[in-house]
Amino acid sequence: MAFKSSVFATRRALKRIWRVISSPLRFLTPSIGRVRIDRIAIAPQDLRTTDPTIAADIYAGYFSFAGKVVSTGGGSPFDVVPPSRGWAEALMGFGWLRDIRAAETALARTNARTLVDDWITVSGRPKRSIAWEAPVIARRIISWIDHAPIILEGADRSFYKRFTVSIARQCSKLGHLMNDPALIQHRLIGAIALTYVAVCSESSSRFIRRVSFILSRELKRQVLADGGTISRNPQDIIELLADLLPLRYSFEAQGIEAPVELMNAIDRMMPMLRLFRHGDGALALFNGMSATAPDTVATLLAYQDTRSPAIENAPLSGYRRLQGGDTVVIIDAGRPPPEIFSSTAHAGCLSFELSCGLQRMVINCGAPVGLHDHRRALARATAAHSTITLNDTSSCHFASANAEHCPEGGVLISGPRSVRVTREDDDTSDRVVASHDGYRALFGVDHTRSLTLSKTGDWFSGEDYFNLVKPRRAAEVPDSFVLRFHLHPQIEVDISADQTAIYLGGVETGVWTFSAGGLLLAIEESVFFAGLHGSRRTRQIVVTGNFRQTPLVRWLFVRDGESYEG
Repeated sequence: MAFKSSVFATRRALKRIWRVISSPLRFLTPSIGRVRIDRIAIAPQDLRTTDPTIAADIYAGYFSFAGKVVSTGGGSPFDVVPPSRGWAEALMGFGWLRDIRAAETALARTNARTLVDDWITVSGRPKRSIAWEAPVIARRIISWIDHAPIILEGADRSFYKRFTVSIARQCSKLGHLMNDPALIQHRLIGAIALTYVAVCSESSSRFIRRVSFILSRELKRQVLADGGTISRNPQDIIELLADLLPLRYSFEAQGIEAPVELMNAIDRMMPMLRLFRHGDGALALFNGMSATAPDTVATLLAYQDTRSPAIENAPLSGYRRLQGGDTVVIIDAGRPPPEIFSSTAHAGCLSFELSCGLQRMVINCGAPVGLHDHRRALARATAAHSTITLNDTSSCHFASANAEHCPEGGVLISGPRSVRVTREDDDTSDRVVASHDGYRALFGVDHTRSLTLSKTGDWFSGEDYFNLVKPRRAAEVPDSFVLRFHLHPQIEVDISADQTAIYLGGVETGVWTFSAGGLLLAIEESVFFAGLHGSRRTRQIVVTGNFRQTPLVRWLFVRDGESYEG
């Protein structure tokens, strides 16, 4: 592990040197975002969830973002020392304009224009700050274009000019940043923002063609053929669709032919979104996925004209879906994403989530809502997922967010290199068998997991097998394992007197029984990070043992009153 960290540090140092050497060349490159804006012709519809009560708080000078509340005391929020990076990104991204717009009052609209004008005065010139980082610029441009009607309504000619000049200046800076190879992971959101400006401001056909080409290129790179994203984070699908769907209709409204890759990306992502969706409307908690209001997902699905069914196999993204009756199982069976796109990746290979009807039962802990929440490191560990952990060690390792050699922090250092998956469906059940080598180097063991769901959805079984691919190495290290099944907070749980069966129940699920071939079971505390209103306490089923002594663990969930013949 120390050797891998050293190699990682060396690689990052070389990248920093290259950035210094190539920096002058980047600024000699014409900005792809250079544009002249005379007027804003149309405003796309913002599809994200709104809360009009926030408008009153903002008018009163209270800005609550990323779990931090700041009172400006009548001053400018842009002069305040930010309490956290997450708070600053939210403030400078102007996503809260949607809440002001939802208030539908003249006072709120005036306040929106005042705050935008304030930002232009205080922070409107490019400088080294969070406000002028590529993803923040892109989010701000999109927010300003989306909510131009409330910003510009009643505005005088002088403000209108300041507003359009500021957008043009931000586009130019964003275009320069997109030339930086170290910021490749932000090029897609940058291209989306520039395309918003090109289409909605009636820019020149040359500029529209240029940004459409870049948008198409980045969609090909970051949206996989099966509809998943290169980051493997379901949250990214939601964010992309929330931006791309309105953009698509903006092309149509302006009578401009939308890029084919934009249309194709949307068509690919819709079935993938449904793959992740549980019966309650929430998405499965894999690889950085956090709380999402079910109505947001429903809005995205309703916004698309055609209703595409959920796909069951997404081999490029590394996910599988099993469905029998009203029971759904969603499985992470993929390799970690490339390093530069891995800042939200989790060590949850072969983990799964189980839901019955409108109720999630077995879950992963998910990610806290704030991108910079320190608990995200805990949420990324294998132990925060419904899978096997060997010797209290995660199957992936990530750079520390505080390491000097990795200032951006959190990217992947090591993880499974080989993940093999097969699927076997018959008349009575569907089965996915997968294995990964994330523990091979450390412990000489590969983990294989078989998951089977009946067609009726009344039973769900699993087998976890430890293959000693390096017997000598496996004999030299500790051999403890912990098999975890994290439970949704709404699930009631009880254990039998002999500790060999656990009973699960919910309003929507009825009673289910869990057993593990006579092995002793335990119920322990857990945490549900991805709650809409913050983290919540919950519980987990735990099975412990030694992989040399017990190389195969069989377990079963069965609905009460049903029989299982395995």
